[in-house]
Amino acid sequence: MTPPQRSLAGVLLLLVVVLGSASPANALPAFARKYGLRCSACHEAWPMLNYFGQKFKDNGYQLMNDRDAPIWQNPSYWPVTFRVTPQWHRESTDKVAVDTPAGPNAGQQQVTSHGFDLSGLDFHTGGTLEKNISFYVLPSSNSAGSFHFETVMARLDNLFGSSWFNVKLGKFELDNLISEKRILTLTNISGVYQTYHFRPPGDSNFYGQIGDNQLGVEYLGHSANDRTRVSAALLSTNDGQVGLPSSNAYSGFFTASQAFDVGKFGVDRVGFYAMVGEAPTFFLTSNGGGPVATPFGTNNGGGNKGFSREGFVGLFYFGKLDFLVLTQHGNDSAFFATSPSSPANQPLPSGLQSPTWNGYLVETHYVYSPQLIFLQRSEFERVSQQGVQGTPSNMGNLNMFTFGYRYYPIMTSRAGFAWHNEYSWMRQKGAAPDGTDLTSSSLLLGFDFDF
Repeated sequence: MTPPQRSLAGVLLLLVVVLGSASPANALPAFARKYGLRCSACHEAWPMLNYFGQKFKDNGYQLMNDRDAPIWQNPSYWPVTFRVTPQWHRESTDKVAVDTPAGPNAGQQQVTSHGFDLSGLDFHTGGTLEKNISFYVLPSSNSAGSFHFETVMARLDNLFGSSWFNVKLGKFELDNLISEKRILTLTNISGVYQTYHFRPPGDSNFYGQIGDNQLGVEYLGHSANDRTRVSAALLSTNDGQVGLPSSNAYSGFFTASQAFDVGKFGVDRVGFYAMVGEAPTFFLTSNGGGPVATPFGTNNGGGNKGFSREGFVGLFYFGKLDFLVLTQHGNDSAFFATSPSSPANQPLPSGLQSPTWNGYLVETHYVYSPQLIFLQRSEFERVSQQGVQGTPSNMGNLNMFTFGYRYYPIMTSRAGFAWHNEYSWMRQKGAAPDGTDLTSSSLLLGFDFDF
């Protein structure tokens, strides 16, 4: 056998050993320990929620019975879960600006790196403080151990005895039906939804990041069976950063969705969302150009200009096969067309116009069993109007594809373990240093576990 053949045989042998060690799937930690539910009760494949899991979350992490209140909990119960992913991964980009000797590839070349690594570490804790008063706190670190607060929120549930009145305050994930925080893909390319974060080339408005957790207050209402859902959030335009925002600007995020039975296949859902707001185009400076410092923050901004993101979402289930479908339209003020942005206290430079674009996402899951899920995602970002007149119309267009699988040999009320294997590929028009297309790829094999 050649060396590649021996490597492939080794991987296949490891696959057979792991698949042969399967044990019955029980439940995920934290909430599973509290209620004694199976993992598959709330998750299609952890951390992704199914319909029942979404309903449990919408009810403020309550099953609406006596076991919801902390007074009924075992004193030894502590609702904490930690999650980390040791891994091997390979990253490759075909055109990177480098200092090279004179030659045909002078100035740029393909760069590939691979080796063993760690993901960041998440500490999840959440539940109820009292009946209909819930909370969630998530301190999270990067792989070097630098911590920040990813989520800190408290929520008042079922106000006035109605599921239509729930209020949340703090830093939290936006009410996305396709959740980036419960994403199943893990590579450096696919670990976020490109559609939530895409901006045309040169666009300086980084505030409209739908995938990022935001600081604000949210109203959520839903029918008793959770088939109909609406929400509205008022957010500081600061992309979830702590301290007072860089300007006195706010954004709104609004959603509405409707679920319906599809017989033996389960429950499908379609919905709409919109993010509209304003963001600063310049910042006050002092001391020769440094940021203006106040007791509550720095970089006081001004010249707020508008932006918007609107999208349609569909969750469609066909037995073991399901599809997540999303299309989004984005628009930023012409003052954000370049980086840095054009100060709105000055006339708009000629040749600038509002950047607009459209994004499309299809994610497919095949749930072979509660312990094995195959996944694939395709994303396409298309610029419909460049911010600077004369820029090639397809500049910045992006294609992304990923496929892989997650195998769960154990899922108990104390721990969850997944063997994750995934490959992602992305190409963006005109993004290379020489103005040609830029292609990147990422391969990841890892153990994703929580306890």
